[in-house]
Amino acid sequence: MGAGSFPIVSPELLRELVSAAADISIVLSASWIIVSVLANPASATFSQVKGWEGLPISEVLQSESFEKFSGSAKQVAFGGGPSRAIELNHADRGNGGVSEFPVRYTLHALNPDGALIMLGRDLRPIAEAQQQLVNAQLELERDYELQREGQTRYRAVMQATSDAFVLVATPNGKITDVNDAAAAVLGAEKDALVGGFLAHEVDGRRLADLQAFLADPVSVNAATPFELVARRSRHRVLVVPSVFRAAGDRYVLCRIDLPDAATLPGSETTDALQSLFRLGPESVVFTDRSGVVRAANDAFLALSDQAGIQAVVGQSLGEFLARGAVDLKVLIENAKRNGAVRVYATKVRSSAGSEVPVEMSATWLGDLPEPVLGFVIRETGRADVLRRKGTGPGEVQSAQSVAELVGASSLREIVAQTTDVIEKICIETALELTRNNRLAAAEMLGLSRQSLYVKLRKFGFAEKDEA
Repeated sequence: MGAGSFPIVSPELLRELVSAAADISIVLSASWIIVSVLANPASATFSQVKGWEGLPISEVLQSESFEKFSGSAKQVAFGGGPSRAIELNHADRGNGGVSEFPVRYTLHALNPDGALIMLGRDLRPIAEAQQQLVNAQLELERDYELQREGQTRYRAVMQATSDAFVLVATPNGKITDVNDAAAAVLGAEKDALVGGFLAHEVDGRRLADLQAFLADPVSVNAATPFELVARRSRHRVLVVPSVFRAAGDRYVLCRIDLPDAATLPGSETTDALQSLFRLGPESVVFTDRSGVVRAANDAFLALSDQAGIQAVVGQSLGEFLARGAVDLKVLIENAKRNGAVRVYATKVRSSAGSEVPVEMSATWLGDLPEPVLGFVIRETGRADVLRRKGTGPGEVQSAQSVAELVGASSLREIVAQTTDVIEKICIETALELTRNNRLAAAEMLGLSRQSLYVKLRKFGFAEKDEA
C-alpha cells in the first residue's frame, strides 16, 4: 500500500466508522429517498430514526428545512463539492405525534448518479445549554427587578414616614442611610450624615452606652431607648434601636424621637391650615386627578384676575396657564410619578389676557379617600431679577442669574428684563453720585434731560420724589 493511499475496508467497518464520525448519517438515493440511516451508538436520542428508511427526506424535515436542504443538495449533485454545514429541523411523525429536533448536516455526493450522504451533529445539547443560559439570564433579570422593587419600596417608606430613622452598620457604628425627617432632627444634610458615625452626631450621659450597643448589639436589650442630645441641632432626642440582619451583616435601625416636641392638636392644626389657605400670600389651588379646579384661595383669584371663585371651580387649571394643557400635563404626570414637583417655571394668564411669570410646585395627595393635586403658585417677575443681582450698586446680574430665567421667559423677555435692570442700576448710581442732581446725572449718563425724566417715571423714581 503506497504512501497517501487509503486501505480497503469492509462494508461493516465502514458503517461503524460513519456512525462513529457523526451522530446521525443518512444515505439518500438520487430521488432523495432514504436508503439507510445510521445513528451513533453512543446517542440514545436517535432510536426512532430506523423507521425513516424508505421515506422521502421531505417526510422527516420541516417544510422550511426541506427548502434549505433542496438548495444544498442540488449544489452538491451538480459537482459543487461538499456543502457548507446547514442546520435542519427534523419533524418525526411517529407514535401518533410530532417530535422536533435540530441537526447540523454536511452533504456529500456518493456517486455521479446523484446519491448523497448526510452527516449530522445533534444540536439538542447545544439548544438545551442555550435555553439554560436564557433561563438563567431571565432569572437574574427577575431577581434584579425584585431587588429594585424592594429598594424602591424601602426608599418610598423611608421618605414618606414622618418618623426619623437612621440605619447604622455594626460594629463600626457608621450611618449607611438616613431619611429626611432624621436629617432635620439631627440638623444636617443627608449627604453630610451618610458615611459618618452616629456617635459623632449625638452627645449626652448615655453616649458610651450607645457606642457599646452599636459595637455589640446582641449583649444589650434592643428596645432600650437612649436619651441623648443632637450635637448640631441641640434637640433632646430618644434613640430607639432595632437590630436585624441583611446578607449576613448585622444592622441597627434607630428611630429618633423628640420627647419634648411641641405639636398643635389636630383641630388647631386644621384651623391653622385653613387660615393659611385663606389668608396666605401664595396662591393655592386644589384640583382632581385630571387637573379640574376644586378649590382656590383669594391669592389665586387676584393673580389670575378673576372676579370670584365661581369663575375658577370646575375649570381646568390649564386654562389659566400660558402653555395650557402642556404645562398641566407635565405637572400632573411628574407629581403622580414622584409625589411632588418642587419648582416649575411658567406663566399664569389673567382674564384680561396678560401673563404673569410664576413658579409652581405640585403635590400628589394620594393618601386621601379621593386623591387630589395641590398646587402652590408664587409670582416671580422683575422683582426676583432685581433680587438676584449683585450685592451693591453697579453690579450686573451674573450669568447664573440670567440662566435661571431660561425656560420661564422668552429670549426677548430675558434681554428686556436684564436691560431694565442695568438701566435702573446705572440711573440709581448716577443719582447717588450727583446727589440727586438730575441735570448732572443726565450728562453723566449721556442722556437728554427729557430722556432721563422718561426713565425716572418708568422705574418709579419720580413717584418716590413726589411722595
